[in-house]
Amino acid sequence: MAEGCSCREPNPKLGRRALLLSYFTVGYNVLEGVLSILAGGLASSIALLAFGMDSFVESISGGIMIWRFRQTRLSEAEEKKVEARAVKLIGWSFFVLAAYALFEAVRKLVTHEVPDPSLFGIIIAATSLVVMPALFIAKRRTGRKLGSRSLLADSKQTLACTFMSFALLLGLLANRLFGFWQADPLVGLFIGAWLVREGIEILKEGRLCSC
Repeated sequence: MAEGCSCREPNPKLGRRALLLSYFTVGYNVLEGVLSILAGGLASSIALLAFGMDSFVESISGGIMIWRFRQTRLSEAEEKKVEARAVKLIGWSFFVLAAYALFEAVRKLVTHEVPDPSLFGIIIAATSLVVMPALFIAKRRTGRKLGSRSLLADSKQTLACTFMSFALLLGLLANRLFGFWQADPLVGLFIGAWLVREGIEILKEGRLCSC
């Protein structure tokens, strides 16, 4: 889905806000990844281990944005080059997430791997479902005010993490309550397809508006 871009003067306050949001994204996802992999190892849960790896991949997008918004004192031409490069890197990171999600989903369906229910994992997924939508909204609003396509693209990455959290929670709850283990890989297939579509659109719209 295309996001509008308007011509506006640089706003240092908004730039600092974008940088802080990016630092939070990296910090939260690294912590979430460590806890998810720890919980997955204790519960022998492939779903939790996959979610932990997804969190680390998500932190890549935040790292790209830190690099992007730490670039200061750039000319207009340099600003456009940095912004376009950041958008392209984020677009490709969608394909990394998609490949992993699709591979794991297909493998689970073929091998009939059932994710073990884990209370710790359910808490992690539920927490992410609260944090990630709020972070998505904050990034989206800041990106629109800045006229930053890269931050808007990164907000979609955060939205993707929300879907991943929902897939994990759905899979664990469906398996724990109803024994329906197929819920996790089926939602994973949907998320993987969504990531591919979003990655293609972001790469197509990688150029910035001309002021």
